[in-house]
Amino acid sequence: MSETKPLTRSEREAQLKDKAGFIIVIFAILLALTNYFSSGNSSKILSNTIEINNTYSFYQAKDIKQRLDKMSLEFAIDDGNKQRIEELKANIERYSSEPETGEGKKELLAKARKLESERSEARQHSKWYTYTSMLYQIAIVFLTASILAVNKRLYTGSLFVGAFATLLLTHAIWLWLPL
Repeated sequence: MSETKPLTRSEREAQLKDKAGFIIVIFAILLALTNYFSSGNSSKILSNTIEINNTYSFYQAKDIKQRLDKMSLEFAIDDGNKQRIEELKANIERYSSEPETGEGKKELLAKARKLESERSEARQHSKWYTYTSMLYQIAIVFLTASILAVNKRLYTGSLFVGAFATLLLTHAIWLWLPL
């Protein structure tokens, strides 16, 4: 009967380094992808916020012009200037709705609400990218510590943390978990 000797610390360390090094590379790649997706998501939130503000500002400008034309219409009616009355009525109507250009108050309000909805959805993704990034970083730290301490439990723990991070990454992308 051949008796197997327990592995020496350096032999265990060599085995652990091989496995952990490969897993660190995988987790680092997934962390980079998470940060890439998160950055794109943040850019979308920011650009939508700017576009929403611009749209509401344009809406307010149209509303002010419409109110001024309504006041001018009252003066034109008092003066009996029929041509001016017709021009002002057309302007007032155009400020309310201008489907050809999409620049009437009605269209601007619909556009702003759509942008707000898109921004709200992007915000739902944001926190999950943050959690995922944090967990990948923790998994990488555990893997590094497992190499230094030659500790199989830290190695196994890091695999669980990394697997959970991967689950959260899929949720961050598709929001498929009922959370």
